[in-house]
Formats: sequence, C-alpha cells, structure tokens
Amino acid sequence: MKKFTPLELFISFSKIGMSGFGGVLPWARRTLVERDKVLTSEEFSAILGICQIVPGPNIVNLAVCVGSRFAGARGAIAAVMGLTLGPISIVMLLALLYEHYSNLESVKGLLRGISAVGVGLIASTGFKMLKDEFRYPAMFLVVIVTMISASYFHLGLGWVVLISSPLALTLAWKKAHSE
Repeated sequence: MKKFTPLELFISFSKIGMSGFGGVLPWARRTLVERDKVLTSEEFSAILGICQIVPGPNIVNLAVCVGSRFAGARGAIAAVMGLTLGPISIVMLLALLYEHYSNLESVKGLLRGISAVGVGLIASTGFKMLKDEFRYPAMFLVVIVTMISASYFHLGLGWVVLISSPLALTLAWKKAHSE
C-alpha cells in the first residue's frame, strides 16, 4: 500500500475541496479512484458506505478514513484540514456578499442553476457507484430496498440502515464465501 505524507494528503484534499462546487463527493471519487488510483472503486464504495452511516458529513468522514489509512491520525487531520480550510474561507466571503445582494433576481436565478449542477454531479457519482453493483447483481435488491425505504416510505437514515443492513450483510457474506 502506498504511503502518503500528511502534507501530500493536505494538498490532495485541498484540491478536492476547492474543486467541488455543489458537493465534493464526485471530485473525491474522481481523484482517489480514477485519477490517482489510490483506492479501487470497490474500496471507495465500501469506505463511503461506512461514512454514510456514522454521524457527520460524508465527505469529512471519508477524508478521515482515507487520511488515517495512509498516514495515521496526522493524515486524517491533514486530509480534513485540506478539505475544509479553503471552502470555509470562500463560504464566509460568499455569505457576506449574499447578505448584500440576495434580493437581486439574477442572484436568485444563479443559485437555482448552481443547485441543478449539484444534483447532476451527485447523480453522476451514484451511477458510477451503481456500475460496481453489476458485478454482483443480487446487491440490486439492497439498492431497491434502500430506495423504496427512503423515497416511498420517507424513512430516516437510521431506519433505512436498520432495514437494509441485514439483507446487505447476508448478500455480502454469501458473495465472500462463494469466491
């Protein structure tokens, strides 16, 4: 396994943090899986799955996991700081500007357009991750149960995890023992 210094993690996650307008998850996947190839697609999906069921923002949790995997506690801190320092500074500046210009129609239209881009980026990442499930089609059942629980029944994350996890664990156990 490749080792990274905390400085390398800080720089890499700074680039991720500063690239992701509307959400950095698509950029994190692109950087870690497709460009730098430090994680396989399956590893990224597994780590993200864990990060989604623990408290806190998914991408920050992902930075902690990846940073600690490659450089321990110092790597986790460096990855989180890299991910957050630039965007926090920009958001503070934008908040000041928004306070003064939020009543303009052009600003409202701009924000609607930006939110549509964010939805597209998140959907794109979801579809890329879904391609991984084609390798084991039985996992589509977990995807369907999760989507129905969350979308149709409007259940919260805790309930969705409680409902979907036993099926996911059973199928993953069967997959692991069939290889």
